[in-house]
Amino acid sequence: MRGFFRRRSASPGRPSEGRGPGRPVVRPGIRTLGIRSGLRWKLSAAIALVGALVAVALSLVVHNAARVSMLDNARDLADDRVLIAQRNYELSGRQNFPNAKIDDPELPPELLRKVEAGRRATYVSEGPDGVTDIWAAVPLKDGHVLSLHSGFTDRGSDILKDLDQALVIGSIAVVLGGSALGVLIGGQLSRRLRKAAAAANEVAKGEPDVRVRDAIGGVVRDETDDLASAVDAMADALQKRLEAERRVTADIAHELRTPVTGLLTAAELLPPGRPTELVLDRAKAMRTLVEDVLEVARLDGASERAELQDIMLGDFVTRRVAAKGPEVAVQVVHESEVTTDPRRLERVLFNLLANAARHGRPPVEVSVEGRVIRVRDHGPGFPEDLLAEGPSRFRTGAADRAGRGHGLGLTIAAGQARVLGARLTFRNVRPAGAPEHVPAEGAVAVLWLPEHAPTNTGSYPMLPDRAGTAS
Repeated sequence: MRGFFRRRSASPGRPSEGRGPGRPVVRPGIRTLGIRSGLRWKLSAAIALVGALVAVALSLVVHNAARVSMLDNARDLADDRVLIAQRNYELSGRQNFPNAKIDDPELPPELLRKVEAGRRATYVSEGPDGVTDIWAAVPLKDGHVLSLHSGFTDRGSDILKDLDQALVIGSIAVVLGGSALGVLIGGQLSRRLRKAAAAANEVAKGEPDVRVRDAIGGVVRDETDDLASAVDAMADALQKRLEAERRVTADIAHELRTPVTGLLTAAELLPPGRPTELVLDRAKAMRTLVEDVLEVARLDGASERAELQDIMLGDFVTRRVAAKGPEVAVQVVHESEVTTDPRRLERVLFNLLANAARHGRPPVEVSVEGRVIRVRDHGPGFPEDLLAEGPSRFRTGAADRAGRGHGLGLTIAAGQARVLGARLTFRNVRPAGAPEHVPAEGAVAVLWLPEHAPTNTGSYPMLPDRAGTAS
């Protein structure tokens, strides 16, 4: 009868209840690494982590299975050898088998109890130095106990070391391969998402022809394409709604022009007096509002085109400001010749001056430096929502800048600047180093005219390739 024992790691030499020896498992600590927040790196880290966990688990399983199998083979060999030693002893009457002993005092008590019960058994124990011992014992007919004691062979230890080394190399390869796969898959997905985000930003800026699905491209359809299609559908719906609202606004404003003109004409025929002045003032304000609404509708329709001329910017601004408001100071820091639409540039300049006069405080100053025009007042500054979001129609700003007007002046100025290909920015003037809660000392609107103005078709001329030209 064979006996199968398994030791417990906490108490070397104790038998246990399975076929193979146990071994304490030490779980390595996990270091917390700073991981980049990009999708590519998150996906790579997730795949690498899963691959590492799977590789470690499989390595432990393979290591333990190989060790159990080798120990079982060693126990079978010890059992066969002790059986041969028993036959030789019974035939010759003396012990002549190598390493065999009769009534070995070092025989483990657990194995001895099994043998005394009349059973042939094997036993595996681990010494204090970590060496694994293989025992085999059999009861003899004369009442003695024949036993064999051998250690786990060096060849078996070498095989386990080679196996562990191969498992470590394989685990590292799996982790690196998983990381590379994660970077590849995550990079492709991240690129598609970045393209989708860039296209969505273009749509948000008012580009009507940009579509997210076309921007991301690709042949394989995934959830990114579904998201792009949904964003495109939303953009189409919003564009149709905005176009419908623009048409309704333009139609209403156009229909109001005739009665408002008739009202203004009739008011001019009234006899002089305070009531007539009030009627004329309101009629003129209504006509201005109708004209502004029509202009905003035309600018929203993106059908306006600039009629370009070459002008000297400093001289142009000086003459226009002098005709509009002689009290406004103009400073030409650097004269420059620009190609632009004088009528639209004048409209932008006059609206900025009107806004400064209406909502700011004198003195109002205009400076021209190259292609840049600055209009500054010394009032309470622009409201924070205008600085953050830009001009909004029918909103005159915060209470400290509120008053007369219907909030279309800066909206029209920004729209005309877009037609010119220019950039219109707004900021407040504060003392150097002053925090945000300190009241502003004035508002500054800056118009940046482009070096290459748009053509009358709305496109921009191609810049000359200077890479191959001689200097």
